[in-house]
Amino acid sequence: MDRVVTPYEGSGHRPWNPDAEIPAPLRLHRTPVSPRWVDYNGHLSESCYLLVFGDNADAFFRYVGIDERYRAAGRSLYTVQTHLHNRREVTEGEPLALTLRVLDHDAKRVHVFHEMHHEGTGVLLATAEQMLVHVDTHRGRACEMPEDLRERLAAVHRAHAVLPVPDVVGRPMGIKREE
Repeated sequence: MDRVVTPYEGSGHRPWNPDAEIPAPLRLHRTPVSPRWVDYNGHLSESCYLLVFGDNADAFFRYVGIDERYRAAGRSLYTVQTHLHNRREVTEGEPLALTLRVLDHDAKRVHVFHEMHHEGTGVLLATAEQMLVHVDTHRGRACEMPEDLRERLAAVHRAHAVLPVPDVVGRPMGIKREE
């Protein structure tokens, strides 16, 4: 079986410029809805929402310097939790434009929020909140990020701190019952 390959795999990353303006939010990934992603209801399949958000995360990783060379050195970011919110139906061929913002970070974790919009209309289609953990892939356990990566994340976080926190962030899932 072939493994999953992101659209950015093998593309490396541009060197980090500490003086460059950091967009708030980041707009790093665009894609049309592939026919392979559409389910029997004619909509973007449930798992493919996560595929598209994963590609957006990979674009972000490259933005901050995590690429094949970084991973070959035995370090990576792993997703440990994802909370998806589907807002509108998405059909084959629709143009998607994604954003990403860094909500928080520490020495081992990064908390990010993605938005998926229809590129033509700007309508919000879905969101994903994710907690990522930095991992030593040789030891198979969480580890602190190198200082240069933490500095880049801090710069992105500062730029994104001006954005309001979306109302779905941190919200638990459940059925509200009237008492």
